[in-house]
Amino acid sequence: MFGIPNECQSLEGEVERIVYQSDEDSYTVARFRAKDKYGEITITGNLAGVQPGEILNVKGRWMSHKKFGPQFHVESFTCLVPSSVRGIEKYLSSGMIKGIGPVMAKRLVGAFGKDTLDIIESKPEKLGEVEGIGPKRIGMITKAWETQKEIKQIMVFLQGHDVSAALAVKIYKHYGQEAISIVRENPYRLSTDIFGIGFKTADKIAMKLGMPADSLVRAKAGALFVLNQMADKGHCFLPMPVLIEECQNTLGLNNELVNEAINDLAIEQRIQIEEALYKDSKNQSIKCAYLAAFFTAEAGICRLINRLKTYKKRIRAVDSGRALDWVEGKMGITLDPIQKEAVAKALEKKIMIITGGPGTGKTTIIKSILSIYNELKIRIILAAPTGRAAKRMQEATGHKAKTIHRLLEFSPQKGRFLKDEQNPIEADLIILDEVSMVDTILMYHLLKAIHPYASMILVGDSNQLPSVGAGNVLGDICSSNIIDMVKLEKIFRQAQESLIVSNAHRILKKEFPVIPKKGEKGDFFFITEEDPEKILNMIIELYKLHIPNRFGFDPYQDIQVITPMNKGVVGAANLNQELQKHLNPVSPGIQRGGRIFKLHDKVMQIRNNYDKDVFNGDIGNVIHLDEDMLELAVKYDDHTVNYDIADLDELVLAYAISVHKSQGSEYQAIIMPVSMQHYPLLQRNLIYTALTRARRLIIMVGTKKALSIAIQNTKVEKRFTLLRERLMNLNNNCRIIDDNQ
Repeated sequence: MFGIPNECQSLEGEVERIVYQSDEDSYTVARFRAKDKYGEITITGNLAGVQPGEILNVKGRWMSHKKFGPQFHVESFTCLVPSSVRGIEKYLSSGMIKGIGPVMAKRLVGAFGKDTLDIIESKPEKLGEVEGIGPKRIGMITKAWETQKEIKQIMVFLQGHDVSAALAVKIYKHYGQEAISIVRENPYRLSTDIFGIGFKTADKIAMKLGMPADSLVRAKAGALFVLNQMADKGHCFLPMPVLIEECQNTLGLNNELVNEAINDLAIEQRIQIEEALYKDSKNQSIKCAYLAAFFTAEAGICRLINRLKTYKKRIRAVDSGRALDWVEGKMGITLDPIQKEAVAKALEKKIMIITGGPGTGKTTIIKSILSIYNELKIRIILAAPTGRAAKRMQEATGHKAKTIHRLLEFSPQKGRFLKDEQNPIEADLIILDEVSMVDTILMYHLLKAIHPYASMILVGDSNQLPSVGAGNVLGDICSSNIIDMVKLEKIFRQAQESLIVSNAHRILKKEFPVIPKKGEKGDFFFITEEDPEKILNMIIELYKLHIPNRFGFDPYQDIQVITPMNKGVVGAANLNQELQKHLNPVSPGIQRGGRIFKLHDKVMQIRNNYDKDVFNGDIGNVIHLDEDMLELAVKYDDHTVNYDIADLDELVLAYAISVHKSQGSEYQAIIMPVSMQHYPLLQRNLIYTALTRARRLIIMVGTKKALSIAIQNTKVEKRFTLLRERLMNLNNNCRIIDDNQ
């Protein structure tokens, strides 16, 4: 019935619904109603940007999935204009024409049938006959339709090269009338310029345009792709042998062409070659390749830390002994000797680090420092990497705190931060919290904007996971020993009463956490369950019923599922779909790819968007949704952001998030699956990071075996970064580049 395996076929039909779509490479599973004998089938493949209701001509081969049966794997596709009433309705519902959503599309097709598209094209005034469409809406629809006509040639060209209508619109918006010439000249630009188009999609377009597989353009694009992909995994550079091997595996090219591509990119200054600092296991120097921005940032951090250390301190000197006596009396506290050491160093040094886990007194130290310096009437700024971390810092200290991005004042018009070396931040002291979250690029921009006469205190927990972005800034600075550091290890008495705090420190010592017996009270619980499906069901019950009923926590504001992985039954993607289904089943929604967003949903931004002033990892709730206009609004901690259909690939559901995405945040209650399904990521710092995100309750669901494996596993993938080496060589004529060149 389903054709001959491996035989190339062509099918025409309509996309019924998107079952799944990967954020990484747009791999899609969709239900597809074929026009011929097959009826409704499952299609798979790279279907970037395809929406329900689109009519496609797909070419590919039948495959047999061991669990899901026959599937049609799409190798290429072309979007067609719908001709049936049902097809027109779905087409108009897809968001292609602003002002027409699912409800309005149904009314239009109900009024005009198969003539709907002709009416919009040639008699738009007749649209006013439809309920809900006034002059303003007619104008909006007409303008949107005209825009579609203007780019029709571009759309036809792009869709003829396997680019969906949705992505074609994004390409047109970015390149304008030059889209065709740019794509023809170098289709690989799409993968770096357009969010939502990866290298694999650009490579397919290039092949279809007739670009040779062994072209230098492809080799250079591939090398940049590999370096960007590794940066996404946390690496600032790749040793040259690793880069060459990865390029050969990704592109299938020979060593000579890959070397030529790398040399060309170095001449063009798109990558930077470091020749001296990196040593292999035999202590031999190995050349390394950086994307230019990461080399500039890493070397720049080194230069700027050295500048900050060596410049004269602007804040007048104080007697630290007298200041400590004064602050203890003012705050009514007695500081521990290590806390006194931290406060004294903060008064004496230009730059220092305070690191320690939960319950070790970091907040008391910061409040003491603030009290003393406030008495001196100096300008103090508190900052943190995320909105939630800044809010928590402000609540803990009573002093206003900002995110780093807002502190640096990004200008969308100029495409850069306004605060820099020429226009520094007006502050005498900057205290930066949650430094483990700060990546190489952001730390560089922050240090550039700090006046060399200012003082800086870095606060963080070096045992947490490193930043989501590339680098290991806090870990590298700490291990370089170039900055004075106070390490807090003692847990204070009040914190000892919390199993969350005491178990976090037990985990650091590779000790299994204390778990209350059945019926005992506490803030740390472990529910034993081995089967992933049962773990999933238990998480849903805890989230929806047990935790709200027993502890009074609000599911949308107070409870967060944190999971080690994105994939699998208890990975973030599946957990989000299931939790949405149970927590928010009947709200109206807007579909974008494989996701449906509904009113009240908890959502997360997954890329920095400076125009909207919202950043990767920000979590909010959908507070407004318009199905006709295909727009929604998300309320974040301190502002509301509007999204239209084209922006929704920047959002994901956030009932469940990865441990990495949880950094810098604190939640009243956390539920965490700890399953052998997560074996590749069962690591001590991952469990520790998740545990320290809980304020009043954490419930782990899984097996003690999996938890034990994680606690004992201190092996983490080493990130390729040379910041530590650069800092250690500061006094040995380490090569520091002029990052303004």
